[in-house]
Amino acid sequence: MSDSSARNNGGRPSGGGVQNLRLKWLVFAILCALPLSGSMSLWLQGVSMIPLAAYGIVSVLAFLLYWSDKRKARAEQWRTPENVLHALEFAGGWPGALLAQQVFRHKTRKVSFQVVFWFIVLLHQVFWIDMLFLGAHLFALF
Repeated sequence: MSDSSARNNGGRPSGGGVQNLRLKWLVFAILCALPLSGSMSLWLQGVSMIPLAAYGIVSVLAFLLYWSDKRKARAEQWRTPENVLHALEFAGGWPGALLAQQVFRHKTRKVSFQVVFWFIVLLHQVFWIDMLFLGAHLFALF
């Protein structure tokens, strides 16, 4: 669907698509900027490729697990435990989880789930701010 058709529909996409697509892509890009630049920096310095690979691989896994859980929810089948979803997000899959939440409109209204999800995203942001700008001193305390 094009943005013009969304504008002609009062700003809402027709057919239940993602609303405010440009804004959501902008927020997604901003949130991914620190982890991507930090992971790329570690790889280019020859330190490790693991963070870069983990974000990509675990994000794909998280996306697929959200898709599967949404299908199970619709079919009223046994669901994926929320702690499993959160573990994947924490392991670096939060970008895939965020995309899946928007694409499948899954887990977006449950406040308790969203609080934990956004706390995980915040932890990742703080970690990379510490790594890139504060000399990794913050997390060295733990």
